[in-house]
Amino acid sequence: MEFKDELKEKIKISEEILKRYLPEETGHQKTIFSAMNYSLLAGGKRIRPILMLETYKMFLKEESAYQADIIEPFVSAMEMIHTYSLVHDDLPAMDDDMYRRGKLTTHAAFGEAMGILAGDALLNFAYETAGQAFTACGEDIALYKRTTKAMNLLSYYAGVYGMVGGQVVDVEESGNPLSLEQLMFIYDLKTGALLKASMTIGAVLAGATDEEVKAIESIAEKVGLAFQIQDDILDVISTTEELGKEINSDEKNGKTTYVTLLGIDKAKEEVKTRSDKAAEELSELKKNDMFIQKLIDFLIHRTY
Repeated sequence: MEFKDELKEKIKISEEILKRYLPEETGHQKTIFSAMNYSLLAGGKRIRPILMLETYKMFLKEESAYQADIIEPFVSAMEMIHTYSLVHDDLPAMDDDMYRRGKLTTHAAFGEAMGILAGDALLNFAYETAGQAFTACGEDIALYKRTTKAMNLLSYYAGVYGMVGGQVVDVEESGNPLSLEQLMFIYDLKTGALLKASMTIGAVLAGATDEEVKAIESIAEKVGLAFQIQDDILDVISTTEELGKEINSDEKNGKTTYVTLLGIDKAKEEVKTRSDKAAEELSELKKNDMFIQKLIDFLIHRTY
């Protein structure tokens, strides 16, 4: 099967899992359920759920050890957290965007107040959803400990030491020139944190060793930074049709990027260096998961 066809199938599987955990649009507060579901089903590559699922499968000792009621609540929770961050990013107080992926953003469709509440609801519902995995642990103490560790990782990487922390610095320094150190801090937290969360949670829930989890975290960190630097490159060299959004927006907004700091050639070199190192570290795990390798290549070298 061609990679693009395989990826489409993985996206379909991730969305089927997500739909099983969506709230029912009933009751006096049904508007918030509608806003949440609107946001979650607005499209996207579902990269984080796929990375979590595939890393989980990679570390399972055998295919029959797959436990849907353990991994799938976390898969859905991860996409809820990612989506909440986009809903809040689009708000007038942040990026003030009216469209995302060709559709009205949540606040544009439901109003600003409901946009705020929808983001809040998705974040809270994510933890409620992930928490369902504990029920499935039964009397398996080892599995319960792994699930607890996964929940801690989810909270950590989504919070002030992860995605939110990166967003804070990005907002505070908006319009100001950034040093390379500041930029890498923002990239590592704002973009990389949820990628690290996705892959490490998958590894932890499958029973990976501490050394293997540490290796996965290192791989995910390199992938996250390369992914964001590639995004900077595409903002300069791509077209609006290919990218699906306005190009040269970073330059127009006076935003510091890897390209504006070090130039396009250095940016391309950095993407290659980090992606090669990530591939090398993945190979050293000797798990022989070709799909994850191809997915990482796609994320880093994508043209949209």
